[in-house]
Amino acid sequence: GSITTADGSALVKLGNTTVICGVKAELAAPAVDSINKGYIVPNVELPSLCAERFRSGPPGEEAQAASQFIADVIENSQMIVKEDLCIANGKLAWVLYCDIICLDYDGNLLDASVFALLAALKNVQLPLVTINEETGLSEVNLKQKNPLIIRKHPVATSFAIFDDTLLIVDPTAEEEDLATGTVTIVTDEEGRLCSVHKPGGSPLTGAKLQDCITRAITRHKELKKLIDKVIKSVTPK
Repeated sequence: GSITTADGSALVKLGNTTVICGVKAELAAPAVDSINKGYIVPNVELPSLCAERFRSGPPGEEAQAASQFIADVIENSQMIVKEDLCIANGKLAWVLYCDIICLDYDGNLLDASVFALLAALKNVQLPLVTINEETGLSEVNLKQKNPLIIRKHPVATSFAIFDDTLLIVDPTAEEEDLATGTVTIVTDEEGRLCSVHKPGGSPLTGAKLQDCITRAITRHKELKKLIDKVIKSVTPK
């Protein structure tokens, strides 16, 4: 709840990496080919103020890749089912604009972004919307707000790979630059694999990858406890 103008928000610090996520909800008509679904539009921004390596202007390759990764995680994990965002079939649905902005970049952007997104979505309160059958217009009741239905809690765990012999969890920017590759494992609370993101670099043996998945599942439990504790502390009694 760190941004008062957003419908839901969260600030996450992982070491020196700082990421803020704001969720803005708007009403729109569902797409013609999926009349019972809403939309989730994630966008990762890496402004020039967060690190010297980024330039102002249109989103660079890294920001675009991160946005696509977040979109894939939302889709694969089914953290939010798009049918839940539909208010009236073919007439009205919610659009969730999820803006993830990096304020300070020191490596491990993907972990911080996924965590900020999850925390921000858990912070969202949407007003009750009904459609007046006589006029056909939507009526918004701001006094009655409901949280989003979060069906799964995906958490990302990134590893820096050094020639398949050494794996470092939660790498800094310096470690990422020195590494021969990186891999990001996304798991949910049931220990299921939602996504494996490995953009090139040195290969991983099956045993090492299994080791990464086991460590990611362990880390998920710790982070889930942390997020539950924080959400409980900010929820009005």
